[in-house]
Amino acid sequence: MATDVDEQPGIRPADKLMSASISRDAGFLLAKLHAAGSVLNNRALAQFGLKERSYSVLALATSELEPTQREMAEFLSLDPSQIVALIDELEQRGLVIRAPGRLDRRAKIVSATEDGSAVFRQAEAAARAAESTALANLTDAEAGELKGLLRKALWSRTA
Repeated sequence: MATDVDEQPGIRPADKLMSASISRDAGFLLAKLHAAGSVLNNRALAQFGLKERSYSVLALATSELEPTQREMAEFLSLDPSQIVALIDELEQRGLVIRAPGRLDRRAKIVSATEDGSAVFRQAEAAARAAESTALANLTDAEAGELKGLLRKALWSRTA
């Protein structure tokens, strides 16, 4: 049953509902920003045959930090089986390789190949452009502050 409040001509649903208490909830805001950013990121990364998760794995593999599969899973908040599937796909494309760990040969270090590094550099530029679009309502200083605060909230010692 429609009422005069249900559909107000000229008023966008976001504008109408922004006064709801949930619009001040950090979890809701983070989820909403992530959802919008994911659409932009996945659209930008598609031309490289990547999605956010595979791009994230490739970014870590390109970092020269020699992350293991387990470290990647933990850092990206993914199940180890999800990381294995992502690495399998990137490995089949010749973008990453796995090597035994130096201290524990059972651990698998994931590194980008030369082709993987080249794809990452191009994809990173597209991801940065998508990020700029997602944060277009913020100044560069505000975007930097937001990222710093998020890093602080996630990893208080490394922000």
